[in-house]
Amino acid sequence: MKSKINIRLVGIAILAVIATVIGITIIYYSLFQKQVRAELSVSAKLLKDTHYFESVNIDIDEIDLSTDLSELRVTWIDEDGTVLYDNDASAELLSNHNDRPEIQEAFDKGSGEAIRKSDTMKKNTFYYAVLLDNGTVLRVATNAQSIWSVFMSAAPIIALIILLIIAICIFLSHMLTKQLLLPIEMMAENLEDSDYESPYKELDPLAEMLRSQHADILAAAKVRQDFTANVSHELKTPLTAISGYAELLDGGMVGEEQQKHFYQEIRKNADRLLALINDIIRLSDLDRKGHEPSFGVIDLYEVVKECMDELTVNAKQRNVNISLDGESCNVHGSKDMLKELVENLAQNAIRYNNAGGKVWVSVTKRDGRSVLTVKDNGIGIPASEQQRIFERFYRVDKSRSKATGGTGLGLAIVKHIVEIHDAKIELDSAPGVGTTISVLF
Repeated sequence: MKSKINIRLVGIAILAVIATVIGITIIYYSLFQKQVRAELSVSAKLLKDTHYFESVNIDIDEIDLSTDLSELRVTWIDEDGTVLYDNDASAELLSNHNDRPEIQEAFDKGSGEAIRKSDTMKKNTFYYAVLLDNGTVLRVATNAQSIWSVFMSAAPIIALIILLIIAICIFLSHMLTKQLLLPIEMMAENLEDSDYESPYKELDPLAEMLRSQHADILAAAKVRQDFTANVSHELKTPLTAISGYAELLDGGMVGEEQQKHFYQEIRKNADRLLALINDIIRLSDLDRKGHEPSFGVIDLYEVVKECMDELTVNAKQRNVNISLDGESCNVHGSKDMLKELVENLAQNAIRYNNAGGKVWVSVTKRDGRSVLTVKDNGIGIPASEQQRIFERFYRVDKSRSKATGGTGLGLAIVKHIVEIHDAKIELDSAPGVGTTISVLF
């Protein structure tokens, strides 16, 4: 990152120098042109004021300005464009100048000027012509550097300046980069300190986001650690029981009248172990990033009705009455997940109920949203426990959960399915009154 900042700062400096040089060169050349034109105008007017070229007795052969005006070319043109005199070339060798724009302009307006490459001198030349009182035209000219020549003449100095500026920019960019990145480095070192204030207000949102992400990562790591510990404990309990019963049976330490009970306990713990493994695998699938379930338009009432038919036997075994009412409601979701959601909520309502208790399941519309409600009049959940019931392996009544075959993962699976469907879950419960859980899609 530092090297990128340094390179970009140096690059910006070089571009700025080049742009400045080009701009200054153009401005300088424009001022230079104006200056040359002004000087030529003054020279032409001074020569005109001498009336030297207006005398009727002047002998052209005796005119010699080559020494007096070595840097100024003077040309005298007759009314028909014929060159009468030129201090740099023989007049007889020069072509008619009537087609020269500065000559035409001088005849028309009294004075004229032009910049072009001289056919005679093979250089860029400034021309200024003035109409004399006798009808002839006096033109003065001087060599002019092109803008490229001006630029090239300054090239060594420009190169030296660029090298000097690059050296200065490298030094300054290192200093600036260090100053710019220091607050970020300090913020990273004090990420866990909530009282730390970054020196730049612009970094506050970044600091808050990083702290939040850091806290989420730590929380996720703790949840994963707790989950691993709980899994080990939960799996160890039925495995220990199975191992203990099997060891007693294998050692012949159990009478025939107790063997059936031991076999039943082994089977019950094996079933519990299988249920735990299945729920852990299911949670792992739901946790997997990039998991895209197959969604479609599902009639929630039909899914609930199908689940109720399967749960009726279980409810009767526990002497719990279960009922369904409501209406057809379409939701966008996965049928298998929705079925799993209903089964977990209804199983919990049956499992944590009392003998002769009731479970009401309904599918209705509320403010344009489809709502699944599972209500029971069972043991209820204390207010202090309600925030934790969706945690993995958390049980309000641990003895009842294990006795009835609960794994402690049902509501954790429910929470995941609700999040995947972008739904909302509501809980209303009180000890001895019952529990109502609603899922709003």
